[in-house]
Amino acid sequence: MPDAIAQFDKAKYLNLETFRKTGVGVRTPVWFAQDRAATDRVVFFIYSEADAGKAKRIRNIPKVRVAPCNFRGDLRGAWVDARARFGSGEETERGQQLLRQRYGLLKIVGDFFSRLMRHKTLVIVIELG
Repeated sequence: MPDAIAQFDKAKYLNLETFRKTGVGVRTPVWFAQDRAATDRVVFFIYSEADAGKAKRIRNIPKVRVAPCNFRGDLRGAWVDARARFGSGEETERGQQLLRQRYGLLKIVGDFFSRLMRHKTLVIVIELG
């Protein structure tokens, strides 16, 4: 699994494949940040609007797949099976902090407009393995 994880080191985007109740996969390129403080497992954070399709699909089926990609979603590596869940409390704050560190001004501006439009957002925790 180390090679599977190393492929994400230089990636700016993650292709997140979530699954509909019918089993059909839906792929979405997203920003992500790895929590390198988690030593016992590999953890990625992404954020989303609470009512986005990917969040609805994760509520129903937490099994997901991830792969590094470009901003259009073109794969740049191999798929890795993972589980997704919604962060809460300190974990959400940690995820937001790591995403701001990684994407800087783009993330800050995005957050500003999200608040301005009164969109509810959440942090999705992706655990590989």
